[in-house]
Amino acid sequence: MTEAKPGFSLTSLAGGTHAFPTGGPTLIVFVKEDCETCNTAAPVIEAFHRAYGDKLQLLMPSQSGEASALFAARHGLTFPVLDDAGCKTSFDWDIEIVPAVFWLKPDGSVQQHFEGFVRAEWQALSAEIATSLALPQAQIEWDALPAWRPGCGSRHLYPEIFDRLRAEASGDVLRARRIDIGEADDVVEFMFDQGFSDGLPLVPPTPERVLRMLAGTHRAPQDLIAVVPPNMGEATTEKVAINAVMAGCKPEYMPVLIAALEAVCTDAFNIHGVTATTMGAAPVIVVNGPIRDRIGMNKGLGALGSGNRANATIGRALRLIVGNVGGGKPGGVERSTLGNPMKYTMCFAENEERSPWPPLHVERGFKKEDSVVTVFAMTGGPVHIVDQESREPQQVAGSIGLGLESVFLPKLRNLPVDTLLVVCPEHIDTMMSQGHYSKAQLRARIQEVTSRPLSEMVASDTSGAGIPKATAEKMGADKLKASAPKFASDDYIHIVVAGSDAGKFSSAFHGWATGEIGSQSVSRKIDLG
Repeated sequence: MTEAKPGFSLTSLAGGTHAFPTGGPTLIVFVKEDCETCNTAAPVIEAFHRAYGDKLQLLMPSQSGEASALFAARHGLTFPVLDDAGCKTSFDWDIEIVPAVFWLKPDGSVQQHFEGFVRAEWQALSAEIATSLALPQAQIEWDALPAWRPGCGSRHLYPEIFDRLRAEASGDVLRARRIDIGEADDVVEFMFDQGFSDGLPLVPPTPERVLRMLAGTHRAPQDLIAVVPPNMGEATTEKVAINAVMAGCKPEYMPVLIAALEAVCTDAFNIHGVTATTMGAAPVIVVNGPIRDRIGMNKGLGALGSGNRANATIGRALRLIVGNVGGGKPGGVERSTLGNPMKYTMCFAENEERSPWPPLHVERGFKKEDSVVTVFAMTGGPVHIVDQESREPQQVAGSIGLGLESVFLPKLRNLPVDTLLVVCPEHIDTMMSQGHYSKAQLRARIQEVTSRPLSEMVASDTSGAGIPKATAEKMGADKLKASAPKFASDDYIHIVVAGSDAGKFSSAFHGWATGEIGSQSVSRKIDLG
């Protein structure tokens, strides 16, 4: 005989509560609505209730939530069916199979316990209850019932539920499902096999590493950071931390990663479309403000390349979250025709100290002392713009404009498409050699040097892209003489400064569809707690 678990408390579907010991015998039967064996046992339990009435306290915890009412109605149950949809009571009572039966003495100790449906056990229980209450046995057609029927696994043992309940019981802040790996298994190879990786090796997200990563943010582990398309997966702080570990992040990167995730999961950015387009778009992350130096981001030599942990792993962690939490995996929703290296990672800091212009985040309405993430959806780049000869401001600005001719296709003009222009310090110096040369002047120069007659946009034997010939004929020669710049508006030209002091090589990222039909760049202030 074993003692009952203390602290038993259940909330009924009607909103009341039951607790014991109550001074009388108690029968507790755990069930779930979709269990065939529970449905076999339900009429027997109802017969007990009708036979013994208030002399027997009968409690039926159900693991089926709202479907419990259907279960009660199906069998005409005249006693309360109690709510254990969260399965906490099932976990506390350590059952394995439903139906799980506990026949308790008035002091709460367990007199009988069995699981499933063995007719002989239920008949013996019926006799025991009747003897205990000094009442005739319940009238049940035992021969109409199966001699034996196996029960169903308790819902609390489902991995995603059991790990949460185990964490709650132990006071553990981690709730994500844990995966046990055999001692002889290679953990890195296992993660490849499970599809967690982006194609490169991952750092195993052990509980110890995840807890250390969580120390990098004030957000609680189970706070919902974002709902991640396309599968609308819930990215809690804990799940963000798990992917940050796998990507190789340090804990101090967490606030930047969280802000970037919040930004891409907005309707304006449209990470679903960015992931799914065959054009191969990917997020490009630009970081501004004091956080850049605090976490050691690269804004200078090789800022768009390898070699810096923060730049590389923040962008990578974001991509892993989109794939592992949101389900945006290559071959599934990810349908890029060719893809591009930015599908691994692209994150860098603006070299604000080397720029004569307001930094990106200040242009977007933030304070200079704010730390801010801005995300762009880009399909190509960085593409070098090489001008080592120009000595005049208008010359180097003109070269930069000509370097943007290749966005989408040189003959296409008036594009409602973003470009992210990364100007190197030496080109900045040339533009500033005769006085201040503003971003507005650079944008205007780009539009000026890329302006071409609409006639050059007409489809031809050289290229079928552009204005259809039939449309051009309706427009007439005079309209075709009108000029159009590369971009539909200066607002599509985004400018930042990065790179080292040596080398006259600026770069540009080519955008995807911009606006409601595509993606809009989004900025988020980084929450440093």
